[in-house]
Amino acid sequence: MAVYVVTGGAGFIGSNIVRRLVELGEQVRVLDDLSTGREENLADVSDSIDFHRGSIRDVGLLSRAFGGADFVLHQAALASVQRSVDDPLSSNDANVDGTVKVLCAARDCGARRVVYASSSSLYGDVPTLPKHEDMAPMPKSPYAVSKLAGEYYCRAFTSVYGLETVSLRYFNVYGPHQDPRSQYAAVIPIFIRRLMQGKAPQVYGDGEQSRDFTFVEDVVAANIQAAQAPGAEGEYMNLGCGERHSLNKMLRLLGQIMGVDVEAEYCPERPGDVKHSQAAISKARKVIGYDPQVSFEEGLRRTVEYYRASGS
Repeated sequence: MAVYVVTGGAGFIGSNIVRRLVELGEQVRVLDDLSTGREENLADVSDSIDFHRGSIRDVGLLSRAFGGADFVLHQAALASVQRSVDDPLSSNDANVDGTVKVLCAARDCGARRVVYASSSSLYGDVPTLPKHEDMAPMPKSPYAVSKLAGEYYCRAFTSVYGLETVSLRYFNVYGPHQDPRSQYAAVIPIFIRRLMQGKAPQVYGDGEQSRDFTFVEDVVAANIQAAQAPGAEGEYMNLGCGERHSLNKMLRLLGQIMGVDVEAEYCPERPGDVKHSQAAISKARKVIGYDPQVSFEEGLRRTVEYYRASGS
């Protein structure tokens, strides 16, 4: 049994990781200040984890939570491009300063490896598709800059201190436990909730912008693989499905799955948004054995089922 610390473990991706680690019989500690995470995301495993409520910027709390840890899966962040445009200082504070403190705590407690949740947003609007890891980053938003800075810190800690790190560049993760209520919520849960309420989804732009949508179960598997894969230290890689879908196509699929007619409300584009995104995933396949299993349509179906069952 290994000891895993999951920062942001009450959030969307973090809680799905925690649930899987508990199923595997690992010892799990969760650190979350509940600013965006929710305790109910962990209700079914609350008796099987050690929960530490507080911020990743609290050095004392990090020291207590990380003691004796083997692996740190660092999911905590202030996500959302739009949130960072509205408040770049808070994004930098949480995503850059917070990550440095996590890395220091992991180094000081003797953790074997840190897996860092990075973002596809750091590629920016470079027209080349699919996005591959040899491309120069071109971040368009403060959020993207903060995630890139975190990656650089990870690589520096591997080089200077010998702390093993792996950075995973997430491409538009979706699935159960994603919060549809926040003003900064991701597009899929927002669209599903509005359709459940009989309201028109709001699309910023013409709806032909495309994304490589990644089901959360595939991301969970990749985090655990990245923690354990030999020879992965210091690496950074994409996590996607290797295909892209427009928002208009996604709305058509949701209409079919939910049995509703979809009439979208189109709004002006938002600053900082990337037009098209698609992941090259050959590196992740090679380095950690990543192999996405859930198709886009199946992932949407499972996500709709979750929101209908939960009444979200």
